Amino acid sequence: MLPTAPSRERWLFWLVAVLVLATGLGLRDPWPADEPRFALVARQMVESGQWLFPMRGDELYSDKPPLFMWLQAIAIALTGHLRVGFLLPSLLASLGTLWLVRDLGTRLFSREAGAHAGWALLFAVQFTFQARRAQIDPVLVFFVTLSAYGLLRHVLRGPDWRLWMLGWFAAGLGVISKGVGVIALLVLVPAGVAIVRGWPGAGGMHWRDARAWLGPVALFVPVLAWLVPMLLAVRASADPALQAYADDILLRQTAKRYADPWHHHQPAWYFLEVIATQWLPTSLALLWAWRPWRDALRARDARLLVLLGSVVLIVLFFSLSAGKREVYILPALPLLCLALGPWLPAILERRSARALALGLAALLAGACLLAGALLLLGEPGFERRLAEARGLADADALGALLLAIGSGGAGLLALCGPRRGVAALAGTLATFWVLVGLVGAPLLNDASSARGLMQRVGRHLPPGDELALVAWKEQLALMADRPVRTFGFRREPASQWRDALAWQAADPARRWILVEDVAMPACVDRRLALDMGRSNRRGWWLLPARAVRCGPAAALR
Repeated sequence: MLPTAPSRERWLFWLVAVLVLATGLGLRDPWPADEPRFALVARQMVESGQWLFPMRGDELYSDKPPLFMWLQAIAIALTGHLRVGFLLPSLLASLGTLWLVRDLGTRLFSREAGAHAGWALLFAVQFTFQARRAQIDPVLVFFVTLSAYGLLRHVLRGPDWRLWMLGWFAAGLGVISKGVGVIALLVLVPAGVAIVRGWPGAGGMHWRDARAWLGPVALFVPVLAWLVPMLLAVRASADPALQAYADDILLRQTAKRYADPWHHHQPAWYFLEVIATQWLPTSLALLWAWRPWRDALRARDARLLVLLGSVVLIVLFFSLSAGKREVYILPALPLLCLALGPWLPAILERRSARALALGLAALLAGACLLAGALLLLGEPGFERRLAEARGLADADALGALLLAIGSGGAGLLALCGPRRGVAALAGTLATFWVLVGLVGAPLLNDASSARGLMQRVGRHLPPGDELALVAWKEQLALMADRPVRTFGFRREPASQWRDALAWQAADPARRWILVEDVAMPACVDRRLALDMGRSNRRGWWLLPARAVRCGPAAALR
């Protein structure tokens, strides 16, 4: 399936990887749910010069550690473009993860195994989707994979003390990216089992050497580099908001969020569903991999034990918490691809595997063709309702995009034929991601990012007038054409209303309020308000002072 010359395969891989992951960079703005939040915090860091305490509008943001937002802020400052900078950390981290997987697979097994592990990771749907998003998880995956890279090269191919310390240091970076970054150290558990049982290839952790204890020290270096200045600033300040920030990020958002989560409740088997669906098509290889894995484990292959054991422990760790999101187990995917790498060449030669890949490619192409035909040729009312619900200016263009993807997939199926079903599937997926980036992102951007909404708002506001947001979303503040006034983000809408109306009453001729329709009090006269339409499935209204027929106290009631 791959070019025989290593250099040809390597160049082909990185060309495809850049096309699949980077196409569309700079063509869209941040999209909900998480992207606008992080981008807004990062932009405020650049504009204010205040990097230690992340701010969302006028409120401290304590849901996540700041490293990812620091990286975004640096990228935005260096590029000078929000559209490019907010996506760069995820893109570079994902490309780095692919390099680590290919290199570690080569060192643990063979060049062919490393190459196949890289391809398997690149086309796993969840990895590709997240790599194209500006969320914390691609950066976390990179740090977890970097940690595993350093630790496993020391344990299985060492000793190598520099890589040992790098592994611990990367785990620390994972902690200040997302508190669960410490899961990188779970690779040491199956490694310890292999060492104790004397499996060939498990060299050891060498704890009797004093240098081994430099590893845990390296873990705390990045953590303390953030934590000590933050806590000193909190202690020196009399601001109760800073103390609440420290308490929330150190306790509530870490241990409490894991032990007693307040949202995203899912059953214990939820992650098995994620593996079966969102790790496609890579997860299909499990249908054939279990037998050679069984034989390798019986032969006491320490490399496979460590990789598979780490995958199981990461999935088990997150399964024990009632709160589950599909991205939680994404750090286990590179390790699974590494475990599959040595046996993928034989699996891909099986007629049944090629047929299954061909069927999956046909299913994807057929679904796109059908959906595109329904949009272009189907009942007009359906198209109109879709356009209204999503805020699309042109649903026909979306239908044409889906037809183009489906047609490209159908052409690849005809070109490759049954014997090259895997190539047809990879080509169809690559076509999907490239066209989504080039055409889909600009097409959906105005509605998905709230750019279209805020442009309409800007056209209604005279130059110099001021705008406030009530019951707002981060994309509104991010896409506004002027500085906006906010009155907290997590506060109850009624409390936001009280302060917003008092603010507007101080200069009623020049101050406006933008609010979601479901949060407007009854005292607003909608005949005098301006309907700004829908964005992200929500309706928004722009209120001049004359549309508000009551004072702050009445609005609060």
